[in-house]
Amino acid sequence: MPSPAPEKIPQHVAIIMDGNGRWAQTRGLPRLEGHRRGVETVRTIVDAARELGIRYLTLYAFSVENWKRPADEVSGLMGLLDYFLKRELDNLIKHKVRLLTIGRTDALPANVQRELKRVIDATKDFTEWHLVLALNYGARTELADAAKHYTSAVLAGTEKLAECSWENISRYLYTSAIPDPDLLIRTSGEQRVSNFLLLQCAYAELVFTPVLWPDFQKADLQLAITEYAQRERRYGLTSEQIKTGPR
Repeated sequence: MPSPAPEKIPQHVAIIMDGNGRWAQTRGLPRLEGHRRGVETVRTIVDAARELGIRYLTLYAFSVENWKRPADEVSGLMGLLDYFLKRELDNLIKHKVRLLTIGRTDALPANVQRELKRVIDATKDFTEWHLVLALNYGARTELADAAKHYTSAVLAGTEKLAECSWENISRYLYTSAIPDPDLLIRTSGEQRVSNFLLLQCAYAELVFTPVLWPDFQKADLQLAITEYAQRERRYGLTSEQIKTGPR
């Protein structure tokens, strides 16, 4: 499948990786086996995104709501995350991919925090390609944390309440150093955003695919990008304004 022209490739793609449990269920396998297969897909899509020219790839790996799942599943997910970080470090370094995280990662198990720090430190000087893992992430908790930090800055005198704006508030989000997503993909056929990057995706294009995450491949990513490239992004303007440009 031919890729769109370089100028039509989104700079930042965010993915809600959904369908691991259903993938396992349809095969009579434990849910954790679906998550294991999902980890394999992560490597495939990280490599595919880089090959397609996507500079930022954000993956919704673990939400604040996921703690409510059965304890054995949560433990298994943390073990898979630890395994992924150990296994992927060499591959990330080889391809000069920087690892970043968003979310309340200080609540993750100590061993996972250690591995995250090790991989983040080892890749911190890379600037071309970025893998962003959303871990213990929720858009509502992100906003709450940003509001607390902004309020503290106002009380400290480094911010002025009268000058509150999106530009100022956005500097206190987890994603302050990351461009907003151009394209948000959700796998598995579900059509909702599930508390993921709600503010940052204000003008993102949304693509919902029926493909379950363990089955999602480079061709599926290309298909989503092709759909994205065919859309007109207006940011509140009219089509005529977009075509004629500013006057």
